[in-house]
Amino acid sequence: MKTRILSAIVMVLVFVPFLIVGGKYFAIFTAILSIAALYELIHIRETKKEFPFIVKLFAYIIVTFFTTRNINSIVFEFNLDYRVMSLIIFAFLTPIVFINNNKKYNLNDALFLVGAVLFVGLSFNLITIVRNFDIMYIIYLLLITTITDTFALFTGMLIGKTKIAPLISPNKTLEGCLGGLIMGTFVATVFYMTIINPTAPIVLVIMITALFSIVGQIGDLIFSAIKRYYDKKDFSNLIPGHGGILDRFDSLIFVILAFVLLVGLI
Repeated sequence: MKTRILSAIVMVLVFVPFLIVGGKYFAIFTAILSIAALYELIHIRETKKEFPFIVKLFAYIIVTFFTTRNINSIVFEFNLDYRVMSLIIFAFLTPIVFINNNKKYNLNDALFLVGAVLFVGLSFNLITIVRNFDIMYIIYLLLITTITDTFALFTGMLIGKTKIAPLISPNKTLEGCLGGLIMGTFVATVFYMTIINPTAPIVLVIMITALFSIVGQIGDLIFSAIKRYYDKKDFSNLIPGHGGILDRFDSLIFVILAFVLLVGLI
C-alpha cells in the first residue's frame, strides 16, 4: 500500500503541471502516454505471438500522429477524418501481402493492430480535445474515475462480500462498486454544479455523472478481462503498485468515450 500511495503522489506531481499548462505541452505529454499504452497492448498480445518490427513501427508512428491531431484546437467538436482511417487500414493490411507468411503476420494480427491504434489514438486524442476546450471538464471526468476507483477499493476491502465478476476480477464486489458509484457521483456532481454550470438541472447532472461512474467501472472490468485472457496481472510494471498506463487510464478511457456521446445533454 505504501508503494501504491507514493506512486500515486508521483503521478499527480507529473500529470498536474501538464494538465494546468495545457496546449501543445499537454498534447505531447498525452501522446507519450498513448505510445506507452499502445506498447502495453502490443506487448501483452505478443505473449502469444510476436509482430514484425515494421508493423509495430507503423503503429507507434500512426498513434502519435492520431493523438497529436487538433493539438492547439479549443473548439469542442468531434469529427472523423477518413484520411486517418485509410492510412490505418493500408498500414496494417498491406504488409500481409509483402510479408507473405501467415505464421509471421496474418489478418488477425492486422485487425488487432487496426483496433488497437484506433482505440488508443481516439481515446487519448479525446483527452487532449476535452482539456483544450476547458480544463474544468477534464477535472470533472478525472474526479469521477478517481473517486469512484478509490472508494470502490476501500468499500470493497471493508464490507465487500458479493462478487460481481469472479472470473474476470476476483476482488471486485457489488458493495465496492456501489460505494464507488455513490461517492464518485456525489463529489463530481458537487464540482460540476459549483464550478462548471450552477444552473444545470441537478437531477440530470446526477444521472449522467452516475452513468459515467458505472461506465468507468465497466471499463475497468473490460481491461481486467483482457489481462485475464492473456494471464497477466498488470499491463506492465511502469508504475510501481499500480501496473501500467492502461491499468491507470482504463476507467478514464471509457468515461471520455461516454462523455463524447452525452456532452450535449449537460
